[in-house]
Amino acid sequence: YPESPKQKQWYQRRVRGIRSDHVSSRAYRTSGTFYNESEAIKYTNNSRIIEIQMAMSSRAIELLNLPDDQPSFILDVGCGSGLSGEGITEAGHYWVGMDVSPSMLEIAVERETEGDVILSDIGEGVPFRAGTFDGVISISVLQWLCNADKVSHNPFKRLRRFFTMLYSSMRSGGRAVFQVYPESPKQMELITEQATRCGFTGGVVVDYPNSTKAKKIFLCLFAGTPVTNCQMPQGLGCEQENTVQYSNDRFTGKKRRRTGDVTRKEWIQNKKQKMRAQGKEVTADSKYSGRKRKPKF
Repeated sequence: YPESPKQKQWYQRRVRGIRSDHVSSRAYRTSGTFYNESEAIKYTNNSRIIEIQMAMSSRAIELLNLPDDQPSFILDVGCGSGLSGEGITEAGHYWVGMDVSPSMLEIAVERETEGDVILSDIGEGVPFRAGTFDGVISISVLQWLCNADKVSHNPFKRLRRFFTMLYSSMRSGGRAVFQVYPESPKQMELITEQATRCGFTGGVVVDYPNSTKAKKIFLCLFAGTPVTNCQMPQGLGCEQENTVQYSNDRFTGKKRRRTGDVTRKEWIQNKKQKMRAQGKEVTADSKYSGRKRKPKF
């Protein structure tokens, strides 16, 4: 804590700024208090949540870029009831999970997950020895550290402690992938700033940035120099470049259809390509796509 009066005033304004701008809609609540016994059961038995959780964990494992010839040891931060851990097991790796919610961990034990789970608050650090894990994944958890459910909880200190101990528990060259739901750009800036100060490198990968529902944000971090590919992975649905076409034609206020510029088939193919970029399911193209039907069979 700063000692001089000016530093104290700056520090207090900074903390107040976090609580107003960085705290999520469930203000001053952590995942441990929100996911009680009833919420944990609803979360685990929801088929839609299971599908989304498995898809995001598979994507996180893909972004880890682990070697295929040997299994790896992975830490699942905020493992919950073990849904993301099942994706790690299916990929042929071993894992250990940590979560702050006792109700979620009880369900994980009842479901007899392959990995071991421990009850721990990630804001207090990662209780493992140095160089233990080959990789780290986390699904929809990291934004909880921006909350402050107690007066003693400071988002700056909790994020700094988490990233510092996480960095030491990973082997050199390991990767950590966090799927997050930041409520504001300031939250994301706070998380990335603290991770960088603790020695991590990397950046943000966004899947389907043009879609509202399918958009997913992943924070990919490197602990030291990566052994394999050190380039940042590319997000899904980012093949198209965002360009703007300009025209010298005068706008008269009425939308006119230009004949001869775009055919019906080209218009349909362009529409399908935009929907694929948004992550939507689109039927495959064929020789019948955009072909005009005959008036009679």
